[in-house]
Amino acid sequence: MKAYFIKFIGFYINLISYISPKYAAKLAIKLFSTPQKGRLNEEQNQYLSTAIQENIIHENISIKTYYWQGKKETILLAHGWKSNAFRWKSLIETLTALDYTIIALDAPAHGNSSGKLFNALLYSECISIVAKKFKVDTLIGHSVGGTATIFSQHKKQLESVKKIVSLGAPADFVDVFKRYETMMGYNERVSSAMVQYVLEEFNHLPEYYSAPNFIKEIETKILVIHDKKDKVIPYTDGLKFKKNHEKVQFIGTKGFGHGLKNDIVHNYIIDFLNV
Repeated sequence: MKAYFIKFIGFYINLISYISPKYAAKLAIKLFSTPQKGRLNEEQNQYLSTAIQENIIHENISIKTYYWQGKKETILLAHGWKSNAFRWKSLIETLTALDYTIIALDAPAHGNSSGKLFNALLYSECISIVAKKFKVDTLIGHSVGGTATIFSQHKKQLESVKKIVSLGAPADFVDVFKRYETMMGYNERVSSAMVQYVLEEFNHLPEYYSAPNFIKEIETKILVIHDKKDKVIPYTDGLKFKKNHEKVQFIGTKGFGHGLKNDIVHNYIIDFLNV
């Protein structure tokens, strides 16, 4: 959305907060949870048609999965916000050439999956269901997909999962909300009401949802890669993983941006898979 339009919506929700903070928070969270991009185009669909496709139902949402069979371990790829399974094309080609079995999925309201709303908690449930079905050995997630993979394994540690790779992932809900509130220009009434909304909907305050804290209770090996020039999720988010868990293998790159689509990054992942 254009900057002026974003500020106009923020101003409108701020006005509503003086009448009903709860309703303003509901609107703000709905806006925050509604992707404007991420559906597949013809070229992307054509590439993904090379995979065996299956729909998995979770809470009336049809989750599209893509399966490339190999002889080695099974890896699940979880994309980020306003993206889809196609974003993994280069990594899929690299890993299938090494004979890994690859599963990719489209998140709710993304790609060829159904639904209109998206959040990391819902996504984590979908990831867990797909990982369990395919007996996944390694979870790889980009951006909020990285956060959601950690959330999924924290809530229900699957015995098959031995490794997690998190790429450019936001560390916690608190800072994500702060960045969103700043972008929209929300006032304190909206911000406070959003906190209350999360508590009522999910039974925890936003600060509870911290991936660096969650990994302390996860037995899997974890690789975190974050770029120092990431303009979407600050590098400081990556450093939280490094600071809060001595068992995390942390790699800070420079110049690959938020996407981290690079052969050097792929080699870091391959080296981690071979450990």
